[in-house]
Amino acid sequence: MCGIVGYSGQKNSLMILLDGLRRLEYRGYDSSGIAIKDNDKIYNRKAVGEIKELEAKIGDKQIEGNVGIAHTRWATHGTPTEANAHPHCDCQGKIWLVHNGIIENHQKLKKQLQKEGHKFSSETDTEVVAHLIEKYYQGDLAQALKKSLHDIEGAYSFVAFHKDEPSRLVAVKKGSPLVLGLAEDGVIVASDVTAIIKQTRDVIYLEDEEIVDINGSNFDIFNLANEYKKKKAMYVDWSIEQLEKNGYPHFMLKEICGQPETVTDSLRGRLVAEEGNVKLGGLDNIAKELNDMKDLISVACGTAYYACLVGEYMLEEYADLSTKSIVGSEFRYRKYCFNKNSVILGVSQSGETADTLTAIKEANKKYITTLGIVNVVSSSVARATTAGIYNHIGPEIAVASTKAFTSQLVTLSLLTVYLGRIRNMSFPMGQRIVQELEKLQEKISKVLENEEKIAGIAKKYYQVPNFAFLGRKYNYPIALEGALKLKEISYIHAEGFAGGEIKHGSLALIDKNFPSIFLVPEDSVYEKNLGNIQEIKARGGNVIAITTEGNKEVAGIVDEVIYIPKTLEMLTPILSVIPLQLFAYHMAVIKGKDVDKPRNLAKSVTVE
Repeated sequence: MCGIVGYSGQKNSLMILLDGLRRLEYRGYDSSGIAIKDNDKIYNRKAVGEIKELEAKIGDKQIEGNVGIAHTRWATHGTPTEANAHPHCDCQGKIWLVHNGIIENHQKLKKQLQKEGHKFSSETDTEVVAHLIEKYYQGDLAQALKKSLHDIEGAYSFVAFHKDEPSRLVAVKKGSPLVLGLAEDGVIVASDVTAIIKQTRDVIYLEDEEIVDINGSNFDIFNLANEYKKKKAMYVDWSIEQLEKNGYPHFMLKEICGQPETVTDSLRGRLVAEEGNVKLGGLDNIAKELNDMKDLISVACGTAYYACLVGEYMLEEYADLSTKSIVGSEFRYRKYCFNKNSVILGVSQSGETADTLTAIKEANKKYITTLGIVNVVSSSVARATTAGIYNHIGPEIAVASTKAFTSQLVTLSLLTVYLGRIRNMSFPMGQRIVQELEKLQEKISKVLENEEKIAGIAKKYYQVPNFAFLGRKYNYPIALEGALKLKEISYIHAEGFAGGEIKHGSLALIDKNFPSIFLVPEDSVYEKNLGNIQEIKARGGNVIAITTEGNKEVAGIVDEVIYIPKTLEMLTPILSVIPLQLFAYHMAVIKGKDVDKPRNLAKSVTVE
């Protein structure tokens, strides 16, 4: 991992490659590098740290090559060093290659190649592939790459060139995303459309084990059986403006403040208030399977997993549907008693999360109906699932997810109404939920008016080393999400708890240096939450509370209070999470952290 860009065409490749790398910075990385065919020479530079370090090493040097590859690396094998940065080459310095993914049998392959006389200069699994291609190379790079794939176990996307094949670029994927951009002057290949759309909006997504052979503006796509594939290009409707900060100091703040609009975009054209229902066209072709469904298993990772936990409460309470959420990385290692009426739901902003995608593929092998909630059209999860729902919120750039999370909650609420009305949800209840969804834009805007107050609270507490986040029922997963946000970008230790569980052990942590943020809206567990707050106050703990507008009772017993508008209990997480996003953001800013690119993290986790 983490970012790939390649270009073959009529233009100078350097600027295209560097621009692509800059647009992939949001994915998280620790080093970068480029390799360009410049006439009969290979120009290669690598650097540890940010892209600007690579740019400094390139300087003002004039590089004329129109074929090249570039990469941002997120370390998996070997520490961040120039030697371990991509691109990697073979013994002769003729074959150059970049890679996302993990080669699981690289140690075995490396030992065999070393016995055959190959010399290695890095600790990475990637370099093994460059030497494998060298071993099989007989004048045709594509065929040598194809032969190498038979020896490799793992997930990967590769882009490679050979010094002796002037304008040729060869790429392949298996379990790691790769997309082609079709420009007038050439072809760009990248791990993410964000690296492409400045040059072109016309893209082709590669399927697993498809090889693309690029020569300038011409290309062929074929599989391991040498069967050629004809694929139509898709138009990406994201704009360049969506990839810029537009006056905000950070992408994260832009995305937090943009949630009134992104939530509206997720709802657009889907609410049918007069029928007390919603319209989800992506599910029409599996209406029978959904009608017969007995249980739903949601699979996701990180923030998306917490969205699924909220969805459990929604679907069980309003759709009368047995629902279970499972962390994607654990799914394949447990035995589940599926039946023909089970449905698997994968939730992923990028649609490329490796563990979630693997779970979907495992379910497909068992002929179980699979659904997806994703933001990226034609992403791997979208293509692997039987049916699904798109978020339609545009690209999310900050590594820490905000607008995607609220969109996932909104989408799960839509799914709840859709499935509930199939079952036994009444028209009045369906209509009430739809009407409250229509009011979300205004209510989110009102929550965002608290930013200055939240920034002040952050300033008061930024030196505290620990935080507890607490909530019950719908807001228990929001406590988990709030703790994750604070950990992700400020590096402050934080834990999320179910409010009623803290007295079963974790209350021992509470003292004056371990404050709590408590989600206590006026809902069905309000009185229980008040009791838990009193337990914390009795131990000398400070409490920051998030509660419903007009509530004076909570303000009288806590140290700080933030208000959110009243809404249906099932929709409170969409409002209550926003103060937690702003709190984490301002804590990180005060502490001088890199908000958009927190250390050690990647935006799209494409390896298990």
